[in-house]
Amino acid sequence: MNLDRVSPDLRPIAEDIARRFGNRIDAWDTPRPNEVYVHASMDLAAGFCAHLHRRWNVRLIAVFADDFRNEGGVFHLYYALAADAAHGFVFLRAPVSPDTPQFTSLANAIPALNWQEREVQDMFGLKLVGHPNPRRCALHDDWPEVYPLRKDFGLHTVLPPFQGERHKFRQVEGEGVFQVPVGPVHAGIIEPGHFLFSVAGEPVLYLQLRMFYVHKGAEKLFEHLPPPHAVRLAESISGDSSFAHATAFCHAIERAANVEAPPRARGIRSVCLELERIYNHVADIGAICTDVAFVTAHMHAMRLKEAVLCACEELTGSRLLRGMACLGGVRFDWDAGQIALLRALTARLRPEFDSLVELIDGSSSTRDRLETTGILQPKVARDLGVVGIAGRASGFDHDLRRDFPHAAYDQVKISVPVYQAGDVKHRLQVRVDEVRESFSIVEQLAARLPAGPVRSEIGELPAGRVALGYVEGWRGEIFHWIRTAPGNRLARCKIKDPSLQNWPALSEAILGNIVPDFPVVNKSFNLSYSGTDR
Repeated sequence: MNLDRVSPDLRPIAEDIARRFGNRIDAWDTPRPNEVYVHASMDLAAGFCAHLHRRWNVRLIAVFADDFRNEGGVFHLYYALAADAAHGFVFLRAPVSPDTPQFTSLANAIPALNWQEREVQDMFGLKLVGHPNPRRCALHDDWPEVYPLRKDFGLHTVLPPFQGERHKFRQVEGEGVFQVPVGPVHAGIIEPGHFLFSVAGEPVLYLQLRMFYVHKGAEKLFEHLPPPHAVRLAESISGDSSFAHATAFCHAIERAANVEAPPRARGIRSVCLELERIYNHVADIGAICTDVAFVTAHMHAMRLKEAVLCACEELTGSRLLRGMACLGGVRFDWDAGQIALLRALTARLRPEFDSLVELIDGSSSTRDRLETTGILQPKVARDLGVVGIAGRASGFDHDLRRDFPHAAYDQVKISVPVYQAGDVKHRLQVRVDEVRESFSIVEQLAARLPAGPVRSEIGELPAGRVALGYVEGWRGEIFHWIRTAPGNRLARCKIKDPSLQNWPALSEAILGNIVPDFPVVNKSFNLSYSGTDR
């Protein structure tokens, strides 16, 4: 392997892989300095991932498949690993024969892969071997035997009316134990999700989740859109993370094209990502207060959120920052008046936000409801691969803005709040700390936004390239992995929203709590149904 192209930080890991597994590796590829691909047989996966974790503290962030039968006669299974300390990514790519479409599960050793492996099985028909719960996940039980992400499944395929048994939840038995179903249709505007509580009195003994009621087939749709049009599709993956998902997608396309957005565009992107973080965190702080009946704090939070949304509209034309991201940069530049608006916004909101936090901290009844409620132990969080807000409240000291600087985050100082308690109070505290940090980041960027263009030309994408785009969204890390096809199209777009990773943690955090505390525990995670369903 030629290591000249590998980044200096990632090179020791690549050299170690070559020494330990060299005779079992079929090929190497380094499309970018911080992105290394190792091509080997499936039987290497368990030992490969285990070694990198033990030796280098590398974490497995995703498992996904790609239908490569038209080009190479096989499916490809990818194991994506993040080397946070080395600021790089390692991919193990293993072929799966269509004649024996199966792969060995790693979920017993890495519980974080549970849903991801089952999604591969559902969407590609690659049977799981040794999985602790190989039932359907992304597709529900009454779906016919189809595999939507295979190339021979047409986008406009009309399926027959679904018939069959509904999902059978596991029964929990015992004296005084009964089950409480909540959903999938809720008394509000949220999307559907089924929560089945097994309780003895009010304490929760067990919580079962059923998601994927409104799967949108976004990954299939990406294959049928030219990349410039696909930016709008990326915006729709999760409405409250429109800009983050669009930027992650643009980042992937730009890396595949070997094009970098101009410095001014990267600065504007970072500001928009922080504005998205601020308005969502502030809204969640207010919503958590609502769930413990502190409505006054909620109203104060909504007032601050509205100020941020109005500023977003002034800066981009959209309250949710839609239409701002584009391939190669951003669509609109900012003039001196708009930059002054940013400075005025943070100057006005900072003391008002501090006043809101003081109001919440001064409420003993609120503290009583939040402290020691919904605890997610750090070890459980690590096992489940929990990321973002929930992860940092349970000891996960990672943030892509710091560990994999994207956009203009290499130009600012970032402090990542990390706690060990893992309760609702500390998930709220992470939000508080991050809002204050976002104020600082916006001020740093607004003070020295470089001059110049806001967009680079991408041109037509060469076929056969792979690339990973990434963004630290307000919920956590967002990944878009692409493989390009002839004709300036995409052969595959894999989307990883943090919610897919974090939903199983809710079942752990609610154990031992009472049913009336579920709304506030759920809100402290605030996961996206749409981001999960994609």
